[in-house]
Parts: sequence; C-alpha cells; structure tokens
Amino acid sequence: MKKLALTLALIMAVAAFAGCSSAPSSSAPSSAPSSSAPASEPASEPASEPASEPASEAEPGSLEALMDQVLAAGDAEQIPMLMPADLNGGAKYTPLTEENSEYNLGVTRDRYADGIAAEAAMTSVPFSVCLVKANSAEEAEQLAADIEANADPRKWICVEAESKIVDFSGDTVILIMTSADLAEQLHSGFTAAMAE
Repeated sequence: MKKLALTLALIMAVAAFAGCSSAPSSSAPSSAPSSSAPASEPASEPASEPASEPASEAEPGSLEALMDQVLAAGDAEQIPMLMPADLNGGAKYTPLTEENSEYNLGVTRDRYADGIAAEAAMTSVPFSVCLVKANSAEEAEQLAADIEANADPRKWICVEAESKIVDFSGDTVILIMTSADLAEQLHSGFTAAMAE
C-alpha cells in the first residue's frame, strides 16, 4: 500500500513539473521584483477561437482599437493564441480590474482610468501586452515609471519574458512582455499608432 501511495505521489509531482518544462525559460535576469499574485490564466489551451480575431469592430480611438493596431504590427506567427472572449466576460481583450491589475502591471487599479491586456491563453507562453489610460497626460510619465519598476516579467512562474518594454504617449501607457524581437515589433506598432 505504501509503495502504491509513493508511486502515485511521484506521478503527481512529475505531472506538476511537466507544465513548467514545456517552454524554455529565458536566462536574462529580471530587474523587477517578484509578484506573489497567483496566475489568473487557465493552464490549458481553450478550444475556442483566439481573442485576436475580432469579436466586434473596436471603436476608433479606444484602447481596443489601439491594441488591434499594436498586435497587427507583430509577426502573426509569433503572437500566441490570446485569451478568448468567453473567458474575458465577452470582451475581446482582458479588462484590467482591481483583482488582476497588480498581477499584470505591478500597480493598483486606482492609479489609472482604464486598461486592457492581451494575454496568451496558455500560461507556458510568456506574452502580455497591456494598454492603460492614465488619469491625465501629466500622470502618464510617473505611471509608466512605476509600471517599469514593478511589472514582473516572471509572472507566469514557469517561464519569463525575454523583454519588457514600457512606454507612454500622451495619457496612454503600454507594457509589453514577450520575446525580444516581437516586443520591438509591437513597440514600433504602438509608436506608429500614437503618431497618427
């Protein structure tokens, strides 16, 4: 009986660690402090369509329309399947709330007026793009600095984003955490969209 219990415990431990070894982790050190917030994404790939497919036409000038432009600037082959709308309360992108703001940005929800995130549907894929409207253009620079200092590129526990980019334009702040080349593409998309 003890052998059976030990065998089952060993199988469960191996299965638990298998998820952590499914994607290579970057060896780049993180300058951001670790977050103790729990992961909020599902551990398996949903069967529904990715959130990157338009659920409805985004209103021009909205964060959703800006996120569409930012993601369109990235190599579609490198952008993972995003959290589907049925797991986002019907929204195309994950709304940033009091419950998930610190996990995604490293700052509390009361620091900004509105925010959304494009997150990979699988937690073994380090991909996150957050767009935030600061309370004012004057507050955007400090908000960006605080996000830079506190957003955790290791929030997925098992994997780490290779690159973390924080930038702002006017009252809009962007946080990109993913592979280095994709992060640069998405940042270029943000810069181009904000220059329009």
